[in-house]
Amino acid sequence: MEKPFENFPTLETERLILRKVTWDDIEDIHAYSSNEEVTKYVTWETHKTLADTKEFIEFAFTQYENKRIAPWGIQYKENGKIIGTIDFVSHHGGHHVAEIGYVLSQDYWGKGIMTEAANEVIAFGFDRMDVVRIQARCFVDNKGSSRVMEKTGMSFEGTMRKMMFVKGKHQDVNMYSILKEEFASLHKPRKEKANNI
Repeated sequence: MEKPFENFPTLETERLILRKVTWDDIEDIHAYSSNEEVTKYVTWETHKTLADTKEFIEFAFTQYENKRIAPWGIQYKENGKIIGTIDFVSHHGGHHVAEIGYVLSQDYWGKGIMTEAANEVIAFGFDRMDVVRIQARCFVDNKGSSRVMEKTGMSFEGTMRKMMFVKGKHQDVNMYSILKEEFASLHKPRKEKANNI
């Protein structure tokens, strides 16, 4: 099987570059990671100091060095800033299933940016990671994340009641997924158009 993270891939979309995070990104990452509106629906705690953000970057570096699944920094081409991250939070090779997770700066909500990033990462998973199903989960109150999943073509599969205990509370979690053939069907017109240019 191909090892897609042997050399960590850089991905590109119309408005975004998905790349490794670096120390130069620490202020950008801290800016959104320290915003309680942004971190309300994630499993990790709000970053209180730059030391918290440093710990995240060090984790990412360890993943890059060990050639494991690791976060892509979402760089907005228009200003060069890192405005969020997206990654495969799990990958079960034997079952050919992976799960994505993401976070985005509040300044960029409602612009279709995370849908753009997620579509690229989902395409990478199906093309390079030998998976047949990609899923994503969110707390039931996280309407923005649910919309992203729906806009990528994912199907809502149900609510897992009190599935996670996060930040002192039992959380109900919505599950979404898309299969390889479904994603291919949704994006076939775009691929055909590219082949005809």
